[in-house]
Amino acid sequence: MTPGRFEAAVVELRPMTEGDLPLLHAWLQRPHIVQWWGGEAERPKSLAETRANYLPRILAEEGVTPYIAMLDGRPIGYAQSYVAMGSGEGWWEDVTDPGVRGIDQSLGDEADLGQGLGTRLVAALVQRLFEDPEVTAVQTDPHPANARAIRCYEKAGFRALREIVTPDGPALYMLCERSRGH
Repeated sequence: MTPGRFEAAVVELRPMTEGDLPLLHAWLQRPHIVQWWGGEAERPKSLAETRANYLPRILAEEGVTPYIAMLDGRPIGYAQSYVAMGSGEGWWEDVTDPGVRGIDQSLGDEADLGQGLGTRLVAALVQRLFEDPEVTAVQTDPHPANARAIRCYEKAGFRALREIVTPDGPALYMLCERSRGH
């Protein structure tokens, strides 16, 4: 595949369902996802663990909204958003604006990396979040060494603010504000 192959592609987001859990579980085992989204110790090892961690109703109880990213009817990735303020467990304790949303996402197939799909996925997620007038900003926190993700976020309108330490370790705090063209 050559970069830009999906240049005109529109990534759509649909709510994740319980039926998506086997696919999500398979994605979560892939090396390109494990590298940046939960290491060996954190990733679900069994489908039952994935169900326990990602069942949509359980995520809803935690304030997380899960999505499956689609391209021409094909599932290509996972995305989630959440209210940053009050996340708990050491996350985002300095966020005092209830309008800030956090996001995480990944493309399921390594072959889709470097094609612009990640940027389209992030842009679709940010657009969806900013459709809610109460959302003031969207934040994310890639690992400082994850250059691919950082560039993806920059292309989607995020700016890097500072390096931080999260419960998962070092991260680059990035923000996309409504006033920056959204």
